Amino acid sequence: MKKTIILGAFASLMMVSCAKDYTCKCTVTIDGISASSETVLNGKKKDVKAACEAGNVAGVVCEIQ
Repeated sequence: MKKTIILGAFASLMMVSCAKDYTCKCTVTIDGISASSETVLNGKKKDVKAACEAGNVAGVVCEIQ
């Protein structure tokens, strides 16, 4: 029984750190007109968030969905 619980806990931890698909949505606003685009990124949440937010420049706002 102990081995089953330990194995289950280990499997749960492994699932938490798996790469997932996230959507990065960037919105451009110029003269009150906005346009957006979405890109699907695969990876760990903190890595995807950093990559997505790297697109933030003047007039462009990017965030993961």
